Amino acid sequence: MRPWRDDSSQAPVYRAVMASRRKVSVWLSALLIGVFQVGGSYGAATNQPEMRPIDGLALVLLVAGPLALAVRDRRPLVAVAVSVASVVVYFWLGYPYGPIVVSLVVAIFSAIQAGRRSGTWILVGLGYLGLLALVLLAPRPGVGAGFGHLFAIPGWLGVVLVVAEIVRIRRQQTAEQERAKIDERERRASEQRLHLAQELHDVLAHNISLINVQASVALHLLDDQPDQARPALASIKGASREALHELRTALDLLRRGGEDAPLVPAPRLADLDSLVAGVRAGGLDVSFHQGEPPPVLPEAVELAAYRIVQEALTNVTRHARATAVVVSVEYGDGVTIRIVDDGIGGDAGTGNGITGMRSRAAALGGTLEAGPGPDGGFLIVAHLPGDEP
Repeated sequence: MRPWRDDSSQAPVYRAVMASRRKVSVWLSALLIGVFQVGGSYGAATNQPEMRPIDGLALVLLVAGPLALAVRDRRPLVAVAVSVASVVVYFWLGYPYGPIVVSLVVAIFSAIQAGRRSGTWILVGLGYLGLLALVLLAPRPGVGAGFGHLFAIPGWLGVVLVVAEIVRIRRQQTAEQERAKIDERERRASEQRLHLAQELHDVLAHNISLINVQASVALHLLDDQPDQARPALASIKGASREALHELRTALDLLRRGGEDAPLVPAPRLADLDSLVAGVRAGGLDVSFHQGEPPPVLPEAVELAAYRIVQEALTNVTRHARATAVVVSVEYGDGVTIRIVDDGIGGDAGTGNGITGMRSRAAALGGTLEAGPGPDGGFLIVAHLPGDEP
């Protein structure tokens, strides 16, 4: 996940610069191919005295293909058609065999990579048939010396076309793999954001609820019993400090992309005592019992168990109007959590808190039941497996 930044104003400029660079590279490559074809053809002519000497018309044909290559990024089939026509006329007129085919090869590759496969195959096929017809029906002086090459042309044209297709397929596969990697990164980033949102909800809701309760207690005691208000104020300070720390950590994760940012240790079942103590400081009578935990529990199971207890106590503090709550954590074939209060009860199907607790349990292959308690109040029973799924 990359840090967010507003690039909207810079995007058009960046695209314009990249388009300009691509255009320059296309023109530069066309110029180099043209120089190579002209120079190479003069060199090849010295070893083919029986062929027609290079003249002005030959130079026009030699540069026609490279000129067409200058628009191959916008008109790939035009580049193929002009290159094919110049090669056909050049060979039919009996000029020396040489690097004039370079522009044709580049044009074929460019058109096939651009997705113009059918048009490229048709133009190449028509070009060869046209050359064959010209040589057979309207032979030119000196062309007969290279007549045997006509039967080799389909072979190397086929090789060029097949290689271009293979390169296209490989590029498509590479592009699909890159898209799959990008989709996977985006999926993981989305999951991380959802996880972070859930963690922030649990932590901030719990601490802000404690701050609200403790502030009410402090205000009630401040005038008549100012000494008794001190513990409530201290609890407010601790809860606000923890909330700010969690918020800074979350913002750091978002700012730095989540991978390089330092992570604080996730809360564990051993931290439940301090969690319960903070709730007790708000005036709620919390009875807490925890069995002997196994030597090793997956970190995800411990985090989910802690968050479920935390969210349940937050709901009791905010909504239940309870005076007492009983929390028990037992270990057997997993972790069983039971929280029951003496409050007014509620609807188990509403609220983000219950939904989040159920999601945490289900993500680990566990269960969570919530509803009215047997003797009134509200009851939550969660079971988490001892192993991650």
